[in-house]
Amino acid sequence: MSVLSPVLSVKDFSLHFLRYGRGFTRERLCVISSLEVDIHAGEIVAVVGSSGSGKSLLAHAILGILPRNASVEGELCYCGERLTPKRQAELRGTGIALIPQSVSFLDPLMKVGKQAGGERCSPAEVEAVFTRYGLAWEVMGMYPFELSGGMARRVLVAAAVISGAPLIIADEPTPGLSEALAQEALAHLRELADQGAAVMLITHDLGMALEVSDTIAIFYGGLTLETARREDFDRGGAGLRHPYTRALWQAMPRNEFKAIPGHQPYAGTLSDACIFYPRCALRTSRCRSPMPMRELRGGLVRCVHGEELPGEKTGETISG
Repeated sequence: MSVLSPVLSVKDFSLHFLRYGRGFTRERLCVISSLEVDIHAGEIVAVVGSSGSGKSLLAHAILGILPRNASVEGELCYCGERLTPKRQAELRGTGIALIPQSVSFLDPLMKVGKQAGGERCSPAEVEAVFTRYGLAWEVMGMYPFELSGGMARRVLVAAAVISGAPLIIADEPTPGLSEALAQEALAHLRELADQGAAVMLITHDLGMALEVSDTIAIFYGGLTLETARREDFDRGGAGLRHPYTRALWQAMPRNEFKAIPGHQPYAGTLSDACIFYPRCALRTSRCRSPMPMRELRGGLVRCVHGEELPGEKTGETISG
């Protein structure tokens, strides 16, 4: 990892929603807890987790586009500067660009060249970037409904490039694409990083993340459980530090395709014990206490068993 200050730094970040429960009582629902992520220039950090783990909410929090009933705690910093609501509004689309999950983010009533370039760029500048991503100049004059799915996604990538933003957030950029188009989208992200951008890739697909990312942040139930380097997944995942990360690795088709029992906990059902405690084969009495993030072998982990090799157990095992 770079020794320079990160473009994006997320420290001890928590996100809550205020909602009404039974009897119209107000409840504070925690959906992200004590989250930690850093992204440096020239780096792709993949945020990997299943649905409901808080990935997209993190992106919306960074951009400052959360609903009004949301409240946040902790620290979000952009290039060393705290991200206040005012600063987020200033940076959206210029300092921070979003490649959204759905092409429905494109305005159906506006030609895509105008959407990509906005008021900042000349038609010639937009055409140059469109050409770079295989979009003919005629595409600039088209409306979104006239584009194929692959073309629309390339327009979204082109818009991020045109913005010149130092931080790119790509939220599930490949769903619904063929394998060839998905590979193309990933190659575009890698190109952006190689040209100096900091890229956050939000995905549920660990295999896809490993193809292009430098660092993998594993989310589970609104927590970062591990931050690992790409090479930690080599040699059968021997360098991994958390049992859940190892389980994700083993569940991939190219590995053992081995599922673990249980399911991810729902927001509002969390306890003080390790969040992965009910599903972990290594759980001991030590796991009944909150788990802070700690440094281990060049990465970060939220587990007391991080030093152990896969399959090994130490201490008193708790059943049930």
